[in-house]
This record gives sequence, structure tokens and C-alpha cells, in this order.
Amino acid sequence: MSPTPQLDLASLRTHFPILARKNYLNSCSLGALSDRAEAYLDEFRERWHSMGASAWYEHWWGRLQLLRDRVADLQGAPQGSVALLPSTSAALSGVVDSVPQAAPSLAAVAGPGAAPPKRNRVVISDLDFPTLAYQFATRPELDLVILESVDGVGMDPQQYADAVDERTLFLATSHVFYATGFVQDLEALGEIARRAGAWSLIDGYHGAGQVPVDCEGSGVDFYTSGPLKWLCGGPGLSYLYVRPEITGSLRPRATSWFSTQDQFAFDLEGFHYHEDARRFEMGTPALPTVHTALGGQELLEEVGWETVFARNRALTERLMDRCHETGFSLRTAVTAEHRSAIVMIAHPDPRGAVAHLDRAGIIVDARPGHVRVSPHVYNTEDEVDQVVAELVRYRSG
Repeated sequence: MSPTPQLDLASLRTHFPILARKNYLNSCSLGALSDRAEAYLDEFRERWHSMGASAWYEHWWGRLQLLRDRVADLQGAPQGSVALLPSTSAALSGVVDSVPQAAPSLAAVAGPGAAPPKRNRVVISDLDFPTLAYQFATRPELDLVILESVDGVGMDPQQYADAVDERTLFLATSHVFYATGFVQDLEALGEIARRAGAWSLIDGYHGAGQVPVDCEGSGVDFYTSGPLKWLCGGPGLSYLYVRPEITGSLRPRATSWFSTQDQFAFDLEGFHYHEDARRFEMGTPALPTVHTALGGQELLEEVGWETVFARNRALTERLMDRCHETGFSLRTAVTAEHRSAIVMIAHPDPRGAVAHLDRAGIIVDARPGHVRVSPHVYNTEDEVDQVVAELVRYRSG
């Protein structure tokens, strides 16, 4: 195993201009823009000026594939298992409309010669981001089952195991819960779904870039993510991982010339799905975001992912310690293995507190009943301490 790179924090911070202006602790909403991402965007614009459409053939096709490959590497996924889509909503919808009634293990669940059960149940949790639930709520043929968290912070895998059965089409939930930062066990989720013959669909948008992801090792069928948050690539793009063993059995209904094997044949009757995850792509990707996403991820890769993850854990623990020392209650996981860099600080006036922090040059966000603070590798200990000190000041009036 190679040694963890030493973090040169001062040098890293110079790549993110906002850090010279603000105490930026809101990476869960939008990762900071780096000069590396800007440089890639400038390159895109210059080639548009100088080459026009020919830039596609000499540069931009390669950029698309480079991003797919880098995302696959980050997420512990094989090459060819990642597609680029305009949003997580589009990715989720494409998955839901593409699957057969049940996962390939259905025969083993039903038994030899048994009639397969009708599968129309979708199991999610009440902690999932609404976008996930909305994909199923608009389909009257599906029975949406929303499990309740016992502690309002996380889910016990046994809750899913008890609910997922021969009627279940999808176990659909989050890798990291957006409102608590609780990290779920992907391997456990994949196994629960597989054992019941259901599909596992994981919304990982709040996880990628801040906690480790191992799509292949976990055995999950689908995993969505994107560059908006801790990957520091900006809005307008989503990544969809599809487990290679199931790709050939899936038929997305929303297709495009990017979904077909030979998109430049322009044959109206010659549509054939790509053999890999690209069969899910829904048209020309947002090239500006492709470039900023490459720049943001490249910079973090140079820091080293183990360094990023370790730094985020350390900043999170420091922030939690300061909150406990000053009497603030937190909505976070009890055990460190389930915590991420999303820290929910209970507050009677979250919007007022966020406005006060903004006047002090600190950018965080408000969620119902909480101030949400989300540090990243580029933040300092002093910045974490400052946000708590200002919350104490606001509490004191």
C-alpha cells in the first residue's frame, strides 16, 4: 500500500479563490470553484473560438471518456460502467424505466417452476432526498414503502431486510443521508436486495468525493453521483454507475444518439444500445461542466483520496467537539464509521443564524431546525472554530 500523501494545505487553498474572501463551509451545497476547473473551462472556450465543431473530434470526445474513466476509478468501478447524464433525476428515471420486473436472481427466489411474484414495491427511507421518492411517487403502478428512521439520524440495515421481500422491485436509498450525514453500508444494502431478487439503486450524490465509494466491491446494481458538491465540479452533470453484469439486460426508454453504438451512422432504423453504461446517456453532455468537473476532480486526485477522506473526518470530529463543548446539540451518527462531513447543528432560528454567519464572512446553510456546516479538505481548523464561536455569539445576542 502506498503511503498517504502529506497535505500541503496552504498550497491547496491558493487554488480556491473563494477561500481568500470567505470562510466557506458549505461544500454540501456547492463545492468551491478551483483555478484548475477555471483553466479547463477557459481551454474549452478557447477551442470553441479557434476550432469550432472540429474541437469535438480532436479534443472533446476524449474529455468525455476521460471523465467517465476517472469517475469509475474514484468509485471503485470497472471502465465502461459509468454514464454521463444531465442530472440525478434523469439518471434515476432512466434506471426505473429500464429494468425488467426483477433482478437476475429472481429465479432463485421464486424456486424452480414457480410463477414469479408480481414485483411493484419500492422500499426507501424517510431520510432520503425527495428526488429519490419522486421517481416512484409519480408511477401509480408502483407501491412506495417509506421506512421510518428510529432515531431520525440513520437506518439499521435490518429495517431494510425486514421490508424487502419477493414483492420488492427496488431497494432505493442513499449512501449518505443529506439531512444527517449518516453513511450507510453499501455492501449490506446490495446483499439485502440481491437476496430478495430486487434491484439496489443508491443515490450517492452526497457521498462521492467526501467518503470512500466501492461500487464493484459492494455489489450494488446502480449508483448515482455527480460533481456538484465535494468533487468541486459545479452543476449540470450526473454520473450513473451500472453494474456491468446486468447492463446487457437493461433497455432504457429515454435514449439518444449517445445511447447507440454507432451514433454517426445516422441510421433511423439502426438503433443498437451501447454494450456498456453509455446506453443510459441522454444526449450531448454539458461540456462546460465536463471541463470544470475534470479540473476539480484532478486537483483532489493530486491531494490523494485517502488524504481527502482523512482530512474531512478530522475536521468533522473537531467541529463536533467544539459544538459539544459550547452546548450545541447535533443531529449526527453516534459512531464515527457512520459519520460524514455533513454536520447538523440544532438551532431555534437557523435562517437567522445563517444570516448572522454570512455577515461575519462565513458561508453555511440552513435546513429545518438546523444549521448545516459541511467542511472539506481545503478548510482549516481555525475556520471550523470560527463558525462555532460565531454561533455562540449569536446565541448570546
